[in-house]
Amino acid sequence: MSQILEKIDLDAYLAASEVVNSDSETIQAIAHHFSQLTPVPCDRAKAVYEFVRDQIPHSFDIQGKVVTCNASDVLKHREGICFAKSHLLAAILRSLGIATGFCYQRLVFSDEDRTRFSLHGLNAIYLEDLQRWVRIDARGNKPGVQAEFCLEQEKLAFPVRSELNEVDDFTIYAQPKNSVVAALRNSKTLAELMHQLPDAL
Repeated sequence: MSQILEKIDLDAYLAASEVVNSDSETIQAIAHHFSQLTPVPCDRAKAVYEFVRDQIPHSFDIQGKVVTCNASDVLKHREGICFAKSHLLAAILRSLGIATGFCYQRLVFSDEDRTRFSLHGLNAIYLEDLQRWVRIDARGNKPGVQAEFCLEQEKLAFPVRSELNEVDDFTIYAQPKNSVVAALRNSKTLAELMHQLPDAL
């Protein structure tokens, strides 16, 4: 796997933004909580990852009532789809000083209709001790989906099936894609969001 950095400057992967609002009080408060658990950055990253993966349900899994986008809103409402959860994970990790980016896959939306595609969002984190980037997927596990924080090999939510024209984009972006943010912000309900999910890398 050949990863491509969108930005050369590592500081771009630590910056706060309107969506990745790592400078908000609620994000900084939960980041402080994780900073007290262990001094080891890799262990902190794993703890935050497992919190977002396991304690913030995927909205479609729970038939949620709200569409979240900004990291602080995901934390407030305790739900979000893969994109929103990646925003929260990035915000907490950036608040802890761990460089975090965004990655995307173009996947078949449903095995019942293999002609429709949708993007799937995940993260990449830079571990200074290892001096390399590691991709992690906090989508949330369920039967048939088992993502893990693993340094030896990627254990993402979905394997890319090239025979179905699925695509893995190995670019690590500093901020979420505009199309992703627009879809989340322009959808008032999950039903609306279902029809506005971006499908182009």
